[in-house]
Amino acid sequence: MNGPYMLNVELEQRLSRKLLDVLIRAGVVFVLAMLCYRVFSPFIALTAWSMILAVTLYPAHQKLARRMGGKQGLAATVLVLACIVLIGLPTALLMSSLGDSLQNMVAQVRDGTLKVPPPPPGVAAWPLVGKHAHELWVQAHADLPALVRSTQPQVRDLVRQTLQVVAGIAGAMLLFLASFIVAGIIMAWGHSGARAMRAIFGRLVGSRLGDEFAHLSTSTIRAVALGVLGVAFIQAIVVGLVLIVAGVPFAGLLALVVLVVGIVQMPAILVTLPVTVYVWASGNYSSAMAITYTVLLLVAGTLDNFLKPLLLGRGVDAPMAVVLLGALGGLASAGLLGMFIGATFLALSYQAFMWWVANSPDRIVPASESTTSE
Repeated sequence: MNGPYMLNVELEQRLSRKLLDVLIRAGVVFVLAMLCYRVFSPFIALTAWSMILAVTLYPAHQKLARRMGGKQGLAATVLVLACIVLIGLPTALLMSSLGDSLQNMVAQVRDGTLKVPPPPPGVAAWPLVGKHAHELWVQAHADLPALVRSTQPQVRDLVRQTLQVVAGIAGAMLLFLASFIVAGIIMAWGHSGARAMRAIFGRLVGSRLGDEFAHLSTSTIRAVALGVLGVAFIQAIVVGLVLIVAGVPFAGLLALVVLVVGIVQMPAILVTLPVTVYVWASGNYSSAMAITYTVLLLVAGTLDNFLKPLLLGRGVDAPMAVVLLGALGGLASAGLLGMFIGATFLALSYQAFMWWVANSPDRIVPASESTTSE
């Protein structure tokens, strides 16, 4: 009796020590992970955006490096400087215009110098909100200062939120430019980084599938960044620059609307057409200038028709609803840059999940597929 009992006690003590050892190790790993996250959390957006840019621009970087005799660092420097000049500066200009427009609007509301035009007759016929919107619009047109005084707490909140938006825009511009610099460093060490990424995926999903998963990740990032976000971003920059040159009010805000419209795969002419009507109806432009700006807005509004065959043809396997949800969720959680990061990473997560579903070890291969593979 004592022999089996002592054996069970010894086994129980051994298992308890093993379990305690595992729990202590897990606790130490958890604490280290939390400390690392706390230290690294301010740089998550910068790192994620830099990785997206590096993966997207890496093929162009390699072509440029081959022409420069294999000089990876020089090619990365030239490419980063070109991107900052061609993309970073126009983006900074548009974001600055957006911040100035918001500040001017709030200042005019606070000073009582903002003039509101009378509402169109059809506003009252809008469903659900038409009557209330019409009354509020008429009151704003008749006596805007009195309406502002009656809604002073809301105006104060609007001013505070506007200042926060302007500060966020300035931070986004700095983060955007810094991301190009970090992306250049990543591309300069691209070969070793690619090997490390394949090793990480190999450790996660096995050496046999590591290369396949790494290829899936890079192709998804490039497809979403170029095919969806790239087209919308380029078109928003072009439309915004045309609006700034034309002197259209709220050019930065309208460019942001074009960006959102492009991401949801709607035509940018929804924005450029009302602007064209404003150019002709405002009386601030001569006939020659109005014709010139109309042509420029028409070309900029249909630019996606030329860009999509070049970039979208690379393939975006993720449904557009996934891209849209990622963009809107990223915008709500991390601002303008979060729109790009959210869309890319949600599409990548969708692709990884569908890859996991398709590669189930218990999946029964149809006879047609097995015959074809043979």
